[in-house]
Amino acid sequence: MLEVLLSLAIVTQDQIPLRAAPTETTARHATLWQGDSLEVRGVKGDYLQVYDHRHERAGYIRATQVRTYALQPEDAPRLKAIVDFLKDTPGAEAMGISHAAAYLKAAPAKTIDADIFDALGGMADRLARRASRQTGKAAETAVAHLEVANAYGIATYSVERNGKVTLCYDGEAFRRVLALPAASEQKARAALALTQHDCVKPTLTPQERLNLDVWRSQVLDQASGDDLPDVLKNRLRIRKAGIWASLAYQYARNPGDKQMAFNKAGERALQALASVNKTELADSDIATYNEAAIRVGASRWAAQPQTLAQTVRQATPGKPGIALTAGQPGETCIHVIDENYPAKPALLSRCTYSVVWPASLSTSRDGQAMTLAVQPLDTWREMWIFKKNQARWEVDVQPPADDAPELGYVEFAGWVPGNQQLLAVREVVTNGRSNTSFELWSQDSLTVEKRADKPGNLSLFYRWQDPQWKGGTV
Repeated sequence: MLEVLLSLAIVTQDQIPLRAAPTETTARHATLWQGDSLEVRGVKGDYLQVYDHRHERAGYIRATQVRTYALQPEDAPRLKAIVDFLKDTPGAEAMGISHAAAYLKAAPAKTIDADIFDALGGMADRLARRASRQTGKAAETAVAHLEVANAYGIATYSVERNGKVTLCYDGEAFRRVLALPAASEQKARAALALTQHDCVKPTLTPQERLNLDVWRSQVLDQASGDDLPDVLKNRLRIRKAGIWASLAYQYARNPGDKQMAFNKAGERALQALASVNKTELADSDIATYNEAAIRVGASRWAAQPQTLAQTVRQATPGKPGIALTAGQPGETCIHVIDENYPAKPALLSRCTYSVVWPASLSTSRDGQAMTLAVQPLDTWREMWIFKKNQARWEVDVQPPADDAPELGYVEFAGWVPGNQQLLAVREVVTNGRSNTSFELWSQDSLTVEKRADKPGNLSLFYRWQDPQWKGGTV
């Protein structure tokens, strides 16, 4: 009778041998890890005779190293209780996933709700992140647990960015949470897991990325609710701010029939960031909020009224202007012009595949220099500085940083009287840490003469910051 009842065994420990015979001295057929499920075929003394479908091996395992289930409806409550206990236990994800899979087999279909998929998705997502971050023996264990989870249909994919590989869960359980009747908190957790920035593949085409960002924004809107705790509300708003900032860039890059969609997206990004209740930010969310602020800062010019197709900033006597024209497909050409343009050729022309924000143009008091915001990526904005060197114009491209940080922007913040210096601000994220720098530059060499972490700590910055920058910066 015992042999008939025992149909499934779940391994409860790591690195357990599957033996060729029911003794300690026989050969090892395979090494099993917590969460591995085995088909029970018999009992011999202290051992169970089993078949391991993952390794396609038969053998024996000690009965004390597994938990056995008949997978009958009456087993479902016990399996669900184990899942509830393990779902928030770090390091026990494979065990929890195996019991969730067993519950789905044992429970009657009408009793299965969003709770089990919420738990399953949370464990799968945490396991993928653990496998990405661990090193040494801990990483070997996490990868082994991930292989166990994969045997239950938990699919993951890898994203490589800046030399770092991140493993991501494909989110199937979270999609089921959104599709089923579920509590607001469950839907919020599912939406946050499905819209992670780190899990966006950098190999997507522009149209694929635009479609993904639109879908991510819709998922977050679906999960919003007034009854959510402040912590979850903040997390949703932070994520929305970053996604709408990306959408602003995507729309500006490929306007098509959505010529002004970038403006609305930029406004929504600023609104989402401004709606974050900073007094209710959890400690673990401070870094995420700072990163979202930089994402919004990189695309903040999208919220300003402007037309990106063909724009002319009319030059006046003694002061230059710019004209934007279309170059090769997808390319924008920037022309430095005087009051005689277009009868007279441009003083300087440069073309780029980046998004050019003409509303950001600022001209020095003597008309010998101009700055312009140019955005090559959704998380990266440069400052182009046009300078007149004797009789000809030159352009210098200033990136947010020289050491390839994860995201950032640099922007003009003011002209210092005397036409010898200008003010600039950099915000970057490097190795997961955000840094803000308020700087005083030499206008001729563009070298940094002074810098501070606050504008009040740099007297010239505090005194001569541009009102337009102060009113618009995030």
